[in-house]
This record gives sequence, structure tokens and C-alpha cells, in this order.
Amino acid sequence: MGFKALCLGLFCALFASHLYISLPDDIEEYWKVVALATIAKTFTFMGMCIERMGIIKYEELVSMLFRLDETQPVSDENVTVMDTEFSGVPVRVYLPKRKSDAPRRAVIYIHGGAFCFGSFKNAGFDSLNRWTANKLDSVVVGVDYRLAPQHHFPVQFEDCLAAVKFFLQDEILAKYGVDPTRICISGDSSGAGLAAGVTQQVQTDTGFKHKIKIQALLYPSLQIIDSYLPSHQENEHGIILPRDLAIKLVSLYLTKDETFVEAMRRNEHMPQESRHLFQFVNWSTLLPEKYRKGYVYTEPILGKHNFSFPGLMDIRISPLLANDSLLQNLPPTYTYILTCQYDIVRDDGLMYVSRLQNVGVQVTHDHIENGIHAALSFMTPPLYLHVGLRIRDMYISWLDKNL
Repeated sequence: MGFKALCLGLFCALFASHLYISLPDDIEEYWKVVALATIAKTFTFMGMCIERMGIIKYEELVSMLFRLDETQPVSDENVTVMDTEFSGVPVRVYLPKRKSDAPRRAVIYIHGGAFCFGSFKNAGFDSLNRWTANKLDSVVVGVDYRLAPQHHFPVQFEDCLAAVKFFLQDEILAKYGVDPTRICISGDSSGAGLAAGVTQQVQTDTGFKHKIKIQALLYPSLQIIDSYLPSHQENEHGIILPRDLAIKLVSLYLTKDETFVEAMRRNEHMPQESRHLFQFVNWSTLLPEKYRKGYVYTEPILGKHNFSFPGLMDIRISPLLANDSLLQNLPPTYTYILTCQYDIVRDDGLMYVSRLQNVGVQVTHDHIENGIHAALSFMTPPLYLHVGLRIRDMYISWLDKNL
């Protein structure tokens, strides 16, 4: 009895230590975010325990939870909603019902989910895309790409590019009544990284007759070569996406080799021949002073391991690695980047702002001082957050003015 009580006590102590929540004082709706963070940490802790017991993988458990949140393509009084496929890639199309004498604007939205989770069917993304179609009187296309770990890079990128290429055909644009000169690619988190990579490809590929007018990247994940940026250190125990979890999920995007996870935790995962790429993600020169906060830049340890995954040095997974001449071909006036202070990928977005501005691309940058990662996923009851609604409204306002 005493031994069982001791084991229970140790488990409770371990559980409590994992659930300890310390949030910045300026977090909006503090107690609601505490509740949300507690739920997330509890689920992650239990999921990792279940995985170690060999019952089910953590990512499989989370995927089941995401599927419970999926919606059907239900039309309403303002928007017709339909699920279809573009070149074999599932998409959800939102068409405004009001009459229009001219071709409409269009937004292609690529959802986030760390390359492993999510769908345009999830309530938060469905709500956002439906809202976009109605408020902007625009056609909206939500793209579903195949997910890791069942499918590794570059499958996700190729799915998104295939869907965009299909949509940009003259007959498809005419079918949906879209103006080919007013098309945007948007995304959040890992979806924003895919959106940035696809935009780079479309703008530089002569095989695309129609180009993208604007891109909108919401708290984007844009590089994997440096896993110890200031935002990684500040948000090591992030509210929604702590550093260890982010590294685990990114690793699943690339490989099933579990040694890669530990190497990435120590920032020792890149090969020797990648040294020249760090100029593009050198936060000591690309981050504004206020975000460096006295951190000392040290170059990651290179060549310690012999990982040979094709995505490690590929701009399709790390759009920040694109050289200046490629970036100059992006939409010259219209790029929107939104970053959140309490977000592990904050510095990716901040550095992309600097890189684009340095080559003459005009960028609108909004920074949410009390924002958290994945806020757009919390716009529907019961755990809706005002910061998610605020980000949505800022995004829609910018689209309305510039698309």
C-alpha cells in the first residue's frame, strides 16, 4: 500500500510539474488562456505517456482529436460551400451568393498544423474562409495537403503547388468567376511557410501564365536550419507550441529517424555544407534590436551528424533560405506578415520582413504584442479568443485594401 501511494505521489508530482503554467501578465483573457494552456499541456503530457507505453503514437492521438473538429461543406445564406478536388488534391471552395457584374478576387488559403495535423474542414479554418468569402465578396479555396508522418517532405509542398497550378488555369478561373490579376495566397503557421514557398515558385516559374498579386503570412514558420533563435529560447515552454513539441513535429515532416529529434534540440542537425545558408537566417543582423534582447549569436554546430534528408537545405521547406534575386521576384508591393510576441516562430516572420525589405519588397507587418501561436484556431466556441478574432479582422482588412 505504501509503495502504491509513493508511486501515485510521484506521478502526481511529475504531472503537476508538467502542468505548471506561467503566462506573461499582458496576455489578453488571461484565465481563458490559462485554461487553454492547461488543457493543451495535459493532453500533450498524457499523449506522450501513452506513446511511451506503446499504445498509440502521440501524433495519431492528436490527429483523432483534430478529426472530431471537422465540419461538413454546409452552405449558408451568403456563401455556397463545396468540397472538390484540384488535380487530386482535396479543396473546399467558398463562392459568394450575391451577384457580381465583374470577376471576383480570390484567396487560396493553406492551413497550419505543423505539417502533421489539420484540415480546411476544421471549424476554425472553415469559419475563417467562410468569413473571408463573405466580407470580401471573394472566391476562397481552402487546400488540404497530405500530412506527416505518413507523407514526408516534399509531398505537402507538391500538393499545394498542384492545387494552385490547377486553379490558375484560364478555364478554372473563368468557371469560378475569378479575376486572374487579383489572386492571393495566404496561410498560417506551417501553412504560411507552404504559402511562402509556393508563392516563390509561382512567381519565378515561367510555366505559370498568371501570377500572384499578394501573399499574406500569419505567424509563419519559415526555416528549420536554426532551432535556437531568441524566440525559441523565450518560448521554450510556449502556450500552444513549446519548443520540444515543435521540434518533434518538424522532425516527423522530414524523417522517422528519432536521432534527428535530439540533434535538432541541440541545434546540431545541419550538415557542414549548409554553412553558407546561415547568412539568410542570421538573427544578429536580421532581427530588430528589441527582439535580440542581449542574446549572443552562436552559429549552430555543423557536420556532427550525417543526416541526408533532402529538405534540410531546400527553400521549399525554408523559404527564408531564398537568395535575394529570387525574393526580388515576389509581389513587389503587396506582402503581409503578421507575427505574435509569444510564439516560437516569431523570429522567422521578423527576419522575413527584413529580408524582403532589404531587396525592395514593400511589406506590411503587424506585430501582436500579446499574441500567441495558433490564435486563429480559437475563433469558435467554447474556447474562442479575442486575439484570434483581432488577427482575423486585421488580416481581412489588409486583404480588402490590397487585393
